[in-house]
Amino acid sequence: MPPLAAAFAAAGVEARVADWDDPQVEWERFDGAFLRSAWDYTERLAEFLSWVERTALLTQIVNSPAVVRWNCDKHYLAELARGGAPIVPSAFCEPDQDPARVLAQFLAAHGQAELVVKPAVGAGSRDTRRHPRGARAEILGHMQGLLRARRSVLLQPYLARVDQDGETALIYIGGSFSHAIRKGPLLPSGAQATAALFAPEDITPRSPAAEERAVGERVLAAVPVNDLLYARVDLIRGEAGEPLLLELELNEPSLFFPHAQGSADRYVRAALGRLAKARAT
Repeated sequence: MPPLAAAFAAAGVEARVADWDDPQVEWERFDGAFLRSAWDYTERLAEFLSWVERTALLTQIVNSPAVVRWNCDKHYLAELARGGAPIVPSAFCEPDQDPARVLAQFLAAHGQAELVVKPAVGAGSRDTRRHPRGARAEILGHMQGLLRARRSVLLQPYLARVDQDGETALIYIGGSFSHAIRKGPLLPSGAQATAALFAPEDITPRSPAAEERAVGERVLAAVPVNDLLYARVDLIRGEAGEPLLLELELNEPSLFFPHAQGSADRYVRAALGRLAKARAT
């Protein structure tokens, strides 16, 4: 937040950090509300989405309520795959399904030595674990804990190239590529899911490869709701070295402004352009 606050101040704009669930905030006083780190929405999804809809009647929510609704649940991965985006292979288990059967089908389809189990609505690696494929009782216990809470479960193979290459996060501002970072591997083998707000991250600047940039463009082209102020495309390498989409962050991502000089200023220019366009219409 400090680089972003400084960039707004340099542009002569008053910017205030406000909690989305603070009943004392008068949202109609603001020209816009830009979602940044509402990371508790995953545990209060219905309440959060209701707030988004109400607040959008009082001020401009960015990214838009339609984007928020679509992106808050990782079922969007299946839609992106249907649209031609290359994603990390993904399967879902719903609360009314038999987790043992879903797991057996997943393991039969994917031969990797490890897999990742995570909630379909989640942030910051919370409730996410990396499991050996042979630890079926442990995997089912993890899945059943999420399913009992009426949370859909996402299964993905653990692609070993991430231990070597980490993740590449491509950040787009105002529809254009801005910068990229490398994020080190987040899920140590055998570790329990993090109990903190998010897992510790090893972040460094990265110059993305041409094929990563190309995949980023394909992913954004497949998004059914366009006109994004900001987007973060998280990629990892597949077994053949091909970049694959791990997650698409459109609601509340870290955009890593300290790792790219001028990126906060680009965000502010795009944000002010968005507000001016809204006033003109």
